[in-house]
Amino acid sequence: MTNEKELKELVRQKYSEIALQDKESNMASCCGAGGCSTEVYNIMSDDYTKLEGYNADADLGLGCGLPTQFAQIKPGDVVVDLGSGAGNDCFVARSQTGATGKVIGVDFTEAMIDKARANAEKLGFNNVEFRFGDIEKMPITAGVADVVVSNCVLNLVPNKRNVIKDIFRVLKSGGHFSISDIVLVGQLPENLQKAAEMYAGCVSGAIQKDEYLGLISETGFESITLQKEKEITIPDDILSNYLIADEIDAFRNSGTGIFSVTVFARKPNCCTPGSGCC
Repeated sequence: MTNEKELKELVRQKYSEIALQDKESNMASCCGAGGCSTEVYNIMSDDYTKLEGYNADADLGLGCGLPTQFAQIKPGDVVVDLGSGAGNDCFVARSQTGATGKVIGVDFTEAMIDKARANAEKLGFNNVEFRFGDIEKMPITAGVADVVVSNCVLNLVPNKRNVIKDIFRVLKSGGHFSISDIVLVGQLPENLQKAAEMYAGCVSGAIQKDEYLGLISETGFESITLQKEKEITIPDDILSNYLIADEIDAFRNSGTGIFSVTVFARKPNCCTPGSGCC
């Protein structure tokens, strides 16, 4: 893995493949990185099936949280979902915005956009749309979103600062986000950091938890709240693709943690001149 362009293309290719896989193959992998684990069936994703608006055809089992459950979406809201995949979070969000709201999904994988649009067509929703684009520079006008959600996507983006800045741009004054993502506490072994498969699998692209929260604060967000946190355990049969037995033991005992977090933050109502917020 080298530059940002190559990393993005790696993710695009992998998630184009995932769009054509069944849910069981995706959930049995490390965030869709490849069907490799026989130890546990579900490594990162949470159970959506009890949420209103859930649609099985749109659930590829790729998430690491339930951001829509915490997003405080109200009827009539405009919601933007970053890395919308086959539309799972968009359809759950739509159940909360109702017919008077609007949901916009953004994804840079054409196969995912096609799948999401087909799902929306089957459901007969005319207020859910899917736009092809890069979440570092969303095809969305500034200041239109009441709420931004995302599920296990920012860890796949090399330049996370740019994404957080663009979230700030598209939110209305006083708008907020709820984002589920993967973060680290401690350093991954070098071979995991360098593994392309682990990048596409949402692990080696993750940054330190403190750095992640720091980027949100530096961008100008307030009321930053950790809504949920859970530790992720990577099974040995996945780790053995990159580490020998002694290295796996050392990793297990190193204190390094991989966590799924759901983070809330709000764009201020009153902004300083030049912030681009109002």
